[in-house]
Amino acid sequence: MVVTATLSPPLPAVERPWAPKLRDTPMLWEIARAVGGGPFHVIHPATFAENLGSLLDALAAEHTPGTVYYGKKANKAAAWLRECTRPGAGVDVASVPELVHALGNGVRGEAIGVTGAAKSDGLLWLALRHHCLLAVDAADELERVSSLARDLGETAEVLLRVRPPTAPASRFGFAPDVLTAAVRRCADPGTAVALRGFSFHLDGYDPIPRAELAAHLIALCRDARALGHPASKISIGGGIAVSYVDSEDWRRFEADRHDGWFHGGRNPVRTYPYHQEPTGAAMVTAILRHDVGGAPLSHRLRDAGIELLLEPGRALVDGAGFSAFPVLGRKASGDHLVTTVAGLSMSLSEQWKGSEFLPDPILVPADRAPADDTPVRTAVVGSSCLEYDVLTWRAVQLPRCPGVGDLIVYPNTAGYQMDKNESGFHQLPLPPKVVVDRDRWHVDTDYPIQEIR
Repeated sequence: MVVTATLSPPLPAVERPWAPKLRDTPMLWEIARAVGGGPFHVIHPATFAENLGSLLDALAAEHTPGTVYYGKKANKAAAWLRECTRPGAGVDVASVPELVHALGNGVRGEAIGVTGAAKSDGLLWLALRHHCLLAVDAADELERVSSLARDLGETAEVLLRVRPPTAPASRFGFAPDVLTAAVRRCADPGTAVALRGFSFHLDGYDPIPRAELAAHLIALCRDARALGHPASKISIGGGIAVSYVDSEDWRRFEADRHDGWFHGGRNPVRTYPYHQEPTGAAMVTAILRHDVGGAPLSHRLRDAGIELLLEPGRALVDGAGFSAFPVLGRKASGDHLVTTVAGLSMSLSEQWKGSEFLPDPILVPADRAPADDTPVRTAVVGSSCLEYDVLTWRAVQLPRCPGVGDLIVYPNTAGYQMDKNESGFHQLPLPPKVVVDRDRWHVDTDYPIQEIR
């Protein structure tokens, strides 16, 4: 079967060397057979460790004391958590199961930050018992934290979350007048609260607003210290940028994009910026070197004796995983194919935000000597009864016609794609996460079950 069309230009993913190397070995097919013919995710904790090390090195290079908390919501795997037990690292959680998962994988409570709005009493209770750092979002939550801490005979370690001036309508964080009252409330006798500093979260990926708002939080810490608070930490949240494709491919794609490239004309209105600069550690460096009030932010932090906290998610799992879907069949659809794979688009979460995961999927043929190697264009759809269960609306080019048993691999999916919207629809099992460690692999498990070496 040959289907040809003049559709979108290629948008190949930028990958770490381990991923294409693994796809070219028998191990990939060993995993595919072992999981029983369904979709699966492959994760690579060594890459997570490299990403974490680069962020810690960026802080150290600017002589900035800090802690990197992994934003756990980006990916549920346990394997990442075991990398967060190193000095300078921790985990950011927002629910009881996330907190229990981190504790169960060896992360000490003192290295866990608890964020999110309107936390349950159960989450607050467990966090206080383990001396976690609590980002308090509202005045009523501050009162609940204080009451629970008194009942437990503990002192709550808290940051007050600041509402960004650029987002006055945000439902998160303290407005300026309420923040002033909260700082004073923390100083009242008997509150059982130690105000350790302030936090914020900004949308977007621009380093400059983060540096400038961080400078404002430094001033807040100084004012809090004048009231007797031990305020010496500020958290600038997550939003550390990632690039999935190179600059020229992204520029060409965005310049020419139109509805005709997409199955059914479904061209997403908004997508993640799949190429951006600076990213990762370079973005952290840009934040720290930005001039705020006549000096780089890093100097301002050091002069004030303040530790910088980061909460990256996507940036830590960048390049650390891919997702594989076995091909079930194909059919012609106008000027392109529609290829059906085992599994659901819920396991490629961007699709469920009215958007599209744009880096090109990769065909890994089961037959290494195909009879026909004519390139084809195809959309990729899930195996459910839903018309909108589509993994790739864009008609992408594959080097040959996909056959039953081949694998369609989506590169670099560890950040939010694998499990954010996963579902057991049709009673299909959730795709397992398979941990790859050099020439060995095992299925990710919630808690350590092997002897610690």
